[in-house]
Amino acid sequence: MKKCILILTILGSVEMLCAQKVQRVKIEELAAYIKKADHPLIVNFWATWCVPCVHELPYFQAGAKKYSEQKVELVLVSLDFAPDYPKKIEEFLKKNQYSGSFYWLDETNADHFCPKIDERWDGAIPASLFLNPKTGYRSFYERQLTEPQLELELKALVKGR
Repeated sequence: MKKCILILTILGSVEMLCAQKVQRVKIEELAAYIKKADHPLIVNFWATWCVPCVHELPYFQAGAKKYSEQKVELVLVSLDFAPDYPKKIEEFLKKNQYSGSFYWLDETNADHFCPKIDERWDGAIPASLFLNPKTGYRSFYERQLTEPQLELELKALVKGR
């Protein structure tokens, strides 16, 4: 009986570790998180319904993993619609076995939240911010990146150009 309880406890713990929890966040909270970062960040704005977003996410996942020794953190910020939070987003992340920091931006006014990330951003996704506070490196893209483009950006992110 003790073995059964131990096995169930371990399985429950593993399930919790594998669960992709998505935090609800306002833009001010996200901007503060970005500002306080002391390591390289890739902040990707995406949605489950956005085909170019979904296409590039595996590259971002692999890139963050490749540069994990340089403490590169992948921050995925979903712009999915409110009815899709959290279930649809978490199911998508779990199905694709993504790892990183996951947020759902609880905002609908792009005129309010976009300039807090980049003055040039008009709200189109995918959008990606690359930031290395230690070197002062900052780059923003409001389009899908190819795998080679992302690799170049990651090299610049960790070197600080």
